Amino acid sequence: MKVLVDTCIWSIALRRKNPDTEIIQKLQDLIKDDRVSMIGPIRQEILSGISNGRQFHKLKKILSAFEDILLVTEHYEAAAEFSNICRSKGIQGSTIDFLICAVAHMENLEIFTSDTDFENYSRYLPIELMK
Repeated sequence: MKVLVDTCIWSIALRRKNPDTEIIQKLQDLIKDDRVSMIGPIRQEILSGISNGRQFHKLKKILSAFEDILLVTEHYEAAAEFSNICRSKGIQGSTIDFLICAVAHMENLEIFTSDTDFENYSRYLPIELMK
């Protein structure tokens, strides 16, 4: 099964000075097995806030190896619906988090994240988190 890798995992792997080696190994295995999926909003989050031009272009080049899933209206509508479902249960989340959930559900992808908010979402949404 393909895996949608969340921004926090990419950040751990590409931007932290002392990355979590277990997370790095899992990401490397996914890359080696050609199981990594990407969406534009995650790519944008990864690249945002990098003031060093050389570092920006280096990360941009690394990420260019991963083709974006083409997002369509139905992804955004599902994300809004997922947001409404969670909100009705008292769970808040970001727009991009719910877009990740919607894309993962609609494209039959697992989500690889270290963001504990996704555990809350998974109680009410039909998403699969990578273990």
